[in-house]
Order: sequence, then structure tokens, then C-alpha cells
Amino acid sequence: MIAPRRFLPSLSHLQAFEAAARTGSVTLAARELNLTQSAVSRQIKALEEQLEVELFHRERQTIRLTPGGEAYARDIRDALKKIGTASLNLRANPLGGTLNLAILPTFGTRWLAPRLPSFLNANPGITLNLMTRLTVFDFALEPLDAAIHHGLGRWPGAETVLLREEYVVPACSPALKAQHGFATASDLRAAPLLHLTTRPDAWERWLRVHNAPAEHVQGMLFDQFATVAQVARAGLGVALLPTFLIEEELKAGQLVRALDLPDGGEMKNAEAYYLAWPAERAEHPPLRAFREWILAEMASDLSGAR
Repeated sequence: MIAPRRFLPSLSHLQAFEAAARTGSVTLAARELNLTQSAVSRQIKALEEQLEVELFHRERQTIRLTPGGEAYARDIRDALKKIGTASLNLRANPLGGTLNLAILPTFGTRWLAPRLPSFLNANPGITLNLMTRLTVFDFALEPLDAAIHHGLGRWPGAETVLLREEYVVPACSPALKAQHGFATASDLRAAPLLHLTTRPDAWERWLRVHNAPAEHVQGMLFDQFATVAQVARAGLGVALLPTFLIEEELKAGQLVRALDLPDGGEMKNAEAYYLAWPAERAEHPPLRAFREWILAEMASDLSGAR
């Protein structure tokens, strides 16, 4: 439901208020907006009169946000950002074919990016904007049409479709494997174990699955797969890595499976990769096109190897 007009101030009033709130100065706001100080002051005063709320404490030549003004400034700043983003997207693609997609960094660079040309070639009218997210997205707060994320596929306010399950394997440099001569899962405890902040209990789970001691597991901590893979390549420890994200390193011999077991010590994670979107965007044409494309692309990829 659209708010009554008296609660919808003019854009110029909101811009003047936001600039003054952000800079803490009417003078700096006026300079930024290419207006006079008196014009900015008048617009802020008109906004206060319309809302019937005082937004600033005025002390001689200085201004200071009231508690209500501070909260209002945050909301208005987000709203103006969304308006600006929407305008840029429309200008970039007047037909409205824009897809704002959040992606996980390593999945985006390793798997998605090399395949995107085929999607864009098949859908020349679509503009794709990619934003990396390590933490869970919030469709209610962010201007996103969809997100590719790792988890159990249950996020508030989101519809999802499974993209692929995840299998992780202990991987290390050839030199580290030769140095330790790993034969059993328990042997890995003799080497530094590398951990991801997003999966802090991964090693404990893996060790239990392979009937190895899982208490007091320590080691270096990293926030991205790309970094932990590089550190493992450098011979600084053993990392649990998704097999499909380290295919190039395994083929090149830069990383090897730490254990010479029939399955290499693979473990299937309970979490998987999903495409998620807000229910109200389900039939957004660019999202529909991307959803169909990525499911077909993933099916083709999985038909070759896990």
C-alpha cells in the first residue's frame, strides 16, 4: 500500500536532509548539492514541517541530528541508494532486463564466471549485475533479484532450487603429502589443518565420518576458499575443499588428495548450493531466463563428473 502523499516528501528535500545529516554541515551539504546554504536550510525546514518532527538540534552555527533524525537519515540514505541503483539499471537497459545477483566469491570466479558468456550471448537484452556475499543475504533489505548461496536451502522469505550437492576432500601440496606419508584419516592430525570461518566444524565432521579422533582440532582460519586453497598449495597444511572448485589444481598437480583411498576421503556435506529468490520476483523475466540456464548448465556439468 502506497503511503499518503503527506508522508512522501519531495526528492530535493530528502537529498538536502541526507547530505546535511551525512556531512554534519549545511555548508558542506550546499556545496555538494550546488545550492546555497539558505536553500538547503529552507528545504530541511520544509521537510520538518511536513513531517511535523524536528530532525536537527540547531546550536549557533552547528547542527546535530536528533535521535529520530538519525534513524530517519539511515532509512532515507538506503531509499535514495535504491532509487539511484534502479535509475542506473534502467538507463543501462531501458527494456528492464536487469538481474541483480548475489554470489559466493569462489563459486562465482571458479564455476560461474567462465560460463557466463554463454548466458549473455543467449540473452543479449539482459544486464547482469554481480555482488559477492559471504554471509546470508536479506531480500527485504537488499535490492537483489536472486542469490547463489551455500546452506540447507531454507532462508526466510526465499524460494529456492537446488543447484548441486557438495563433496569435500582433504587436499594438500604434493610435497606435504610426501613429507607426512598420510595413510589413514588419523594421520592427517599430524599436519596443520586449515579451516574456513563459514564451516568451522567441517574438520570435526570429516574426522568423525572417517572414524578418526575429532577432539581439539586446531589450525589456521580463513574466510574464503580461494585463500585456503592457495595456502594449501604452498604446503602450509591440509584443507577440506569442494572437489568441483579445485579441479584445475588437481589436474595440474598443484594440489593432490591427501589420502590414497578409493574415494580420496570424500565426504558429502549436508549443505549444498542453491539459487534463491524472493517469491515476488519468481517470474521476473531475466531471473526466469537465468534460472533455466543455470539449471541446464549445472545438469550438463554434473553429467560429466561429480
